[in-house]
Amino acid sequence: MAQWWGREARGGGGGGGTSVVVKMESPDWAVPGSAAAGGKAGRGKNARQITWVLLLKAHRAAGKLTGAASAALSVAAAARRRVAAGRTDDDVDADEAGAAATPGESPALRARLYGFLRVFLLLSMLLLAVDVAAHLQGWHLAVDVPDLLAVEGLFAAGYASWVRVRLEYLAPALQFMANACVVLFLIQSADRLILCLGCLWIKLKGIKPVPKAAGKGSDDDVEADTTGEFPMVLVQIPMCNEKEVYQQSIGAVCGLDWPRPNFLVQVLDDSDDAATSALIKEEVEKWQREGVRILYRHRVIRDGYKAGNLKSAMNCSYVKDYEFVVIFDADFQPQPDFLKRTVPHFKGNEDVGLVQARWSFVNKDENLLTRLQNINLCFHFEVEQQVNGIFLNFFGFNGTAGVWRIKALEDSGGWMERTTVEDMDIAVRAHLKGWKFMFLNDVECQCELPESYEAYRKQQHRWHSGPMQLFRLCFVDIIKSKIGFWKKFNLIFLFFLLRKLILPFYSFTLFCIILPMTMFIPEAELPAWVVCYIPATMSLLNILPAPKSFPFIVPYLLFENTMSVTKFNAMVSGLFQLGSAYEWVVTKKSGRSSEGDLIALVEKQSKQQRVGSAPNLDSLTKESSNLKKDSKKKKHNRIYRKELALSFLLLTAAARSLLSVQGIHFYFLLFQGVSFLVVGLDLIGEQVE
Repeated sequence: MAQWWGREARGGGGGGGTSVVVKMESPDWAVPGSAAAGGKAGRGKNARQITWVLLLKAHRAAGKLTGAASAALSVAAAARRRVAAGRTDDDVDADEAGAAATPGESPALRARLYGFLRVFLLLSMLLLAVDVAAHLQGWHLAVDVPDLLAVEGLFAAGYASWVRVRLEYLAPALQFMANACVVLFLIQSADRLILCLGCLWIKLKGIKPVPKAAGKGSDDDVEADTTGEFPMVLVQIPMCNEKEVYQQSIGAVCGLDWPRPNFLVQVLDDSDDAATSALIKEEVEKWQREGVRILYRHRVIRDGYKAGNLKSAMNCSYVKDYEFVVIFDADFQPQPDFLKRTVPHFKGNEDVGLVQARWSFVNKDENLLTRLQNINLCFHFEVEQQVNGIFLNFFGFNGTAGVWRIKALEDSGGWMERTTVEDMDIAVRAHLKGWKFMFLNDVECQCELPESYEAYRKQQHRWHSGPMQLFRLCFVDIIKSKIGFWKKFNLIFLFFLLRKLILPFYSFTLFCIILPMTMFIPEAELPAWVVCYIPATMSLLNILPAPKSFPFIVPYLLFENTMSVTKFNAMVSGLFQLGSAYEWVVTKKSGRSSEGDLIALVEKQSKQQRVGSAPNLDSLTKESSNLKKDSKKKKHNRIYRKELALSFLLLTAAARSLLSVQGIHFYFLLFQGVSFLVVGLDLIGEQVE
């Protein structure tokens, strides 16, 4: 949530109170000369010790209660400030004049969805009032229509008509939709279970990719074949206005353990901020003086965003001298041995076009939002990417921390700007050309997670609208391709339809629309195992790759359903090309890891002999700090209207479920409604004072 979720509790007792240390000297309580003093003194000593223990426990309990009360007051104060400010997701900041508050999201679609939810909320409140009034009249909810018709009065006649409409028209249609969504839910859950079983098999058998040149006697030495030749490697760092993280990325890449004549670094700067571009260029010049082969490229016209940037860089004449290209986003920090642990996997595997490393996160414990993202991405890499890489030799390229064979890129048509997921686009086209992919779960590359809900929301919108755009564009190509039937089935049904379309569709429809409707139309039912048991089991499976996050299993389940609104909206926008579906939004970085790296960089470089005049790192740090302060002034926490509307809808449905005495449904709707309320008030991520 806010900072009270992100930091570990300080002080003793595990609570929020002050630590108390009691030292007992074991005094002699006996009275000298008394024969019975020993027994009485022992009992008195034990009584005093028990008293001290009870006092300590009471103090700890009071500390925990104080901490909980303080957190509750902080949440309430933040919510009050948010409501008082009145800044919603439709507002346009003065410093963002001319830009939509949520780029990449269709304003028309957003307005229609919000209008639908608002009408749905008003209707549910009206139905709740009607049902409460009927309940107060003593009419049982399962009463027959003829019994109601026997009751005199206009209200009784109207209520009887409503019950008849429910029984004959609404309930059958709603039950059909519920059953259809349950079937989709079960299919997706089976897919998730199969992936987990595949991951378990990999763990039990110890399966992992090993370079062929490493030899049978050195399975654990992934660098065994690097004592020979070193292929030519091109390293690309695309970035755009990322002043918080450019130094750490460039520094980490320039520190890669690879012969300097055999690799070239391209810093591909698409920044439209002159001050940021100047800082990046000066950083590149600094490393050039250190002897690193590094080039700075800046595009004035940002055609195609990241895909256009990479495409422009690959058109350079010197690219033909290189065999592999590595891509790192601006917040990624590869380890020095990254190339030695990835490039050898291409040797002897001429059909391998991509070697992908997994991500690790420097700020995963920053707040509740980053903790929940860590759960999702750990499952994505540990289970989805690893299983698909081992058994299918295909997965979606993650856009960074991957090594491409340049021949595979050229054979697949190169980078295209037709979607906002250029990484998935090139991966699908390479797969259709017969290239194989390899995922290395034991090679990690550090990066950052979005710390604010606004940044995470925009990122998820792009990640879920882009695949639908791509599916529309490449469906015919998949059908016409020469790959086998089962590969086509996996690509169309599993990769696109099940995991990119069906998952956000049923998550939103089943748990945010149909479930509340069944409370007002009780003739249609959702069994408890759909509402509680299977979702809890799936959440447990998702959290297994990140076992330290187990205490967050309930918030994770609720938050995933909450995010289904954004994902559903994005999926529809991408599928039907609604609004600005092609808008690229750069995920904002906080530069958490760069603060410590900058200090280490200053200390390291102060000990080295420099050639020529070195830039003043202190002034750069100060200037970067000032830029951060200026950027923070532009940040705002917002109120998200769709999430708030759904929150009130679910809480209204929870109140209605009390009339039907549906325990599990009530608790699910209550907690889910609170979850939507927390997200709607923007209390889950970074809090800007």
